Amino acid sequence: MFAGSPYSGWTRQHLVDLADESLLALRPWATQGHARFDLPGPAGKSGPISDGLEAFARSFLAVGFRLATAESDPRDHAGWYARGLIAGTNPDSPERWPSLADMAQARVEAAAISIALHETRRWIWERLPSAAQERIVNWLAGSTGTWYPDSNWKWFHNVTHAFLRSAGGPHDEARVNEFLEYLDSCYLDEGWYSDGRPDGRGGNIDWYAGFVMQLFSLWYCRISAGEPGVAERQARYAERLKAYVACAAELFGADGGPLYQGRSLVYRHAVVGALWTGAVFDANPLPPGRLRRTCMGAIRYFVERGAYDEEGLLSLGWLDRFEPMRQPYSGPGGPYWASLGFAGLLLPEAHSVWSEPEEPAPIDLGDHLCAIRPIGWLVSGTASDGIVRVINHGVDHSAATPRVESPLYNRFGYSTATAPVPLADGSAGEAVDNQVAVVDSAGRWSQRPTIDLVAIDNSRAESRQVARFAKPGGGFDDGPALECVSVVRGSVEVRAVRIEPAGAAEALVISGYAIPRSPAPGARPDLVSAVLPLTSDGTTGSSVHALETPFGADLEVPWCRFDAPEADRWYIVASSMGTAAPAWPAVAVSESGRPVVTWPDGAADEI
Repeated sequence: MFAGSPYSGWTRQHLVDLADESLLALRPWATQGHARFDLPGPAGKSGPISDGLEAFARSFLAVGFRLATAESDPRDHAGWYARGLIAGTNPDSPERWPSLADMAQARVEAAAISIALHETRRWIWERLPSAAQERIVNWLAGSTGTWYPDSNWKWFHNVTHAFLRSAGGPHDEARVNEFLEYLDSCYLDEGWYSDGRPDGRGGNIDWYAGFVMQLFSLWYCRISAGEPGVAERQARYAERLKAYVACAAELFGADGGPLYQGRSLVYRHAVVGALWTGAVFDANPLPPGRLRRTCMGAIRYFVERGAYDEEGLLSLGWLDRFEPMRQPYSGPGGPYWASLGFAGLLLPEAHSVWSEPEEPAPIDLGDHLCAIRPIGWLVSGTASDGIVRVINHGVDHSAATPRVESPLYNRFGYSTATAPVPLADGSAGEAVDNQVAVVDSAGRWSQRPTIDLVAIDNSRAESRQVARFAKPGGGFDDGPALECVSVVRGSVEVRAVRIEPAGAAEALVISGYAIPRSPAPGARPDLVSAVLPLTSDGTTGSSVHALETPFGADLEVPWCRFDAPEADRWYIVASSMGTAAPAWPAVAVSESGRPVVTWPDGAADEI
């Protein structure tokens, strides 16, 4: 353990070495001209040529961060990638990259290449022959007039055109401004963006939206420095990032593990890209040593649990390889978005993030509880087990119309040590995790496709949902409305539910966290999950699903069931997940007729 790194044990040199080793491990898989890395594994939906470009472009980001402030390049990363740039953009080369006009995925990779080119100007761009520069500009200019969906992808367009503008190439300023307006409309508040949801709702919140909306927005400004209005825009984005970092830094366990929630989790330590960006752009609200403790702790978490395989390649998974996390667009080069986790190398060794000692995160010192108001999350960390939990009353994964419940977005609870059951709803008496579900007369279990946040403070959150039953041909039948309140302390969530109208459900089921009976290597083997009824008439049990998550197999879910629930009555349970059973609270009805939760130390919360 290094004296200045008492928590992560790692220094800047560890990150330099990791970047070098991961880049060198790719070289045996390079095509002759270095334009692609044709890695082993199933191809993504865009095909193996696109996958090879992905591996090149995303790993090139690591080169950009590695060399930006370096005084030397002993591994010749610049020379290696310069050859690839020349071969990939030469229309006569057998390794030429797909046109941005013809292949949508290439537009994503063009943005990564643009950032890396900017950061390696003195190493690569300024040393390229003018003919090679012209071919690179021509390839990037293929983005002009092409389709970019209403989502974070508009940042990929704008970053690409920012580099084109800086290189004297053709660029579409009107479209850049149009996309800036759209992207600003996705901003919620207090640092949080809702990706592809410019409607003020806290949907589509995940790590991916965080690092793209935050990091790419500021890199657009960095590449566009000196352009009219950019300094003011950068200041605005930096303030948003500062608020985001203050919240997002709370979403890591004491072991470094990030919250397991949302899409594209195979990008692993990309989750700290936006946090490093806070320091790069003077938008870090944390003590420098605290930021390093969180970022380096997360990177080490993944490295020590098998993120890199025996050949030094990033596998597709969370801890080690886990193929069920593969999505249709996932190819073997996809996980190299993890290169965003090397953004801290832009900070020179003398920067305070590296020179000052690591400082503890709140979870290193004791239990902590906070609210992320714009998205309806209560965040609770417990020092005794080092786990951070999120209670969700605001994030779903629907659009203008309800979509099938996504286990990675719509559940009531997530943590840094568990993953949800990969099913949308329960069935035949088998509950899935962290749901409030009603069962109808036909035996169907409801879903929670949309969530309406009502109120939130530091320890309490309230939301409403319509219980919806999936129809075989698609769509939903609407069921009763549910009012749900969570009050949190430590590892315990008290979850209270009221249903309306009367007679609308055969049963109400409230479930807790899923724990694997067979933990995966690197996962916590000591977890306990329980649900306890705090009001009468509840029966308890557990369901075991013969399914896997990255944390293990045979997922056991505790639940409490209330049969024939009545309207205007609160049904209340306590749910806990940790390494030991907690001291449970109790519930009584106050003189005003409202339930009051009394905690073991005598403190009380009224529902």
